[in-house]
Order: sequence, then structure tokens, then C-alpha cells
Amino acid sequence: MNRTDRLYALVEELRAVSPRPRSARWLARRFEVSTRTIERDIGALQASGVPIWAEPGRTGGYVVDRAHTLPPVNLTAGEAVAMAVALHRLGGTPFASAAGAALRKLVAVMPAADVAEAHRLAGRVHLIGDGPATPVPAVVADAVTARRVLRLRYADRSGVVSSRDVEPLGYLGNPRHWYLLAWCRLRDELRCFRTDRIVSVTVLSERVDRELRLGDLDIPHGRVRALSLV
Repeated sequence: MNRTDRLYALVEELRAVSPRPRSARWLARRFEVSTRTIERDIGALQASGVPIWAEPGRTGGYVVDRAHTLPPVNLTAGEAVAMAVALHRLGGTPFASAAGAALRKLVAVMPAADVAEAHRLAGRVHLIGDGPATPVPAVVADAVTARRVLRLRYADRSGVVSSRDVEPLGYLGNPRHWYLLAWCRLRDELRCFRTDRIVSVTVLSERVDRELRLGDLDIPHGRVRALSLV
């Protein structure tokens, strides 16, 4: 947890238990830092105007006005899309509507440039069914966001490994797997690469200019849809 997130979480922890105090030692254990770090964090919060005070005594500690809270921490474009993908799994549950409302509230407080980037990234994610189960390697996810060409070592269904340069265009998800949608320079056509079959990845400096259109996917109409933030 970085310091900004910890400061926010500190206030929310104190607000949740107010008017009971939390000791520096308890907070240090909770956030896995030293008591000195907690004391510095509390001092920084007090200096910024957060109404935190110390109650003396053996059962004392820090207290914050329960009515006080901090504004939400702004999401990055990747974080907003990650939440949209996670909330997709809640479809059909009693929490689907509430989850969608929560995401809209968070997107509403993001800077306009980050919202635009989040919508662009969301437009490159496509889902089938209730959401995929296999993970996407972090380096692949970063390359799709950054629009960088990848050099893959990829194992086909028979286990034969080949090396190829691909232009990552987006993702396709179904209830079992993630697929990287990419233009394969070896085959000179759009291909789907199952992410759990990617043996290794190297990110190249070359940028991707090609865009993916939903009509490029050889999937019956109505079975695939683009992820949406609304």
C-alpha cells in the first residue's frame, strides 16, 4: 500500500470506530508499518486539517470526528477498467445494480483525461458469458494499454512452441479463459492467443497503430459484446 492510500485508509479506519480510539501500535500492526510511520502519517493528516486528536491513558489512542471523511482516491484508467471487469462477474447476482452504481460514482470523480483513457481501454476489452477465469500476464496487460508490439513464445494446443511478433489489439474473455487479440505478423492475420499458453513475452519499442473492430472477430453476432463503463 502506498502512502497516499494508507493516509486515506487511516482516516477511514479511525472514522469507522469513532468515538473509540485506535493506538499507534494497533494501527502499525493493521497497516504493517512501524509506529513511528503511523505517528508521522497522523501528523501529516493533522497538518492538512483532518480533525484527529489523541486521547491519553492506557486505553487511549487516536480519534477522528466520525462525520469527517476524505474525498475518494482518483482511479487510473487501468484501475477503472479492472473494476468494470471484476463487476462483470456480478451479473445476475443481487449486487449487480449496486456494483454498477458504485463504479459510476468512482468514474464520476476521475479527471476527464483519465475517464477518456479508461473508455478507450475498455473499448479494447470484450467479454463472452460470465467472465474469464485464467489470468493475463501483467506484461501483456501493460502492452495492450501502452500499445506496444510484443514478441511471444507461444505453445499451441499440441504443446509446440513458436516465436512470433504480434500487435496487441485487445482481449476476449469467456467463462474459462482470457485471449489476447492481436495481429500476428507471422500469419499476417488477426489471431487469438490463449494467455495461459504464452510461454514468455518481450515488449518491443515499436508502437501499435492498428485498431480492433468488433466486426473483425469471427464470432456469431450477439455472442460477443464490448465492455462498458456505464
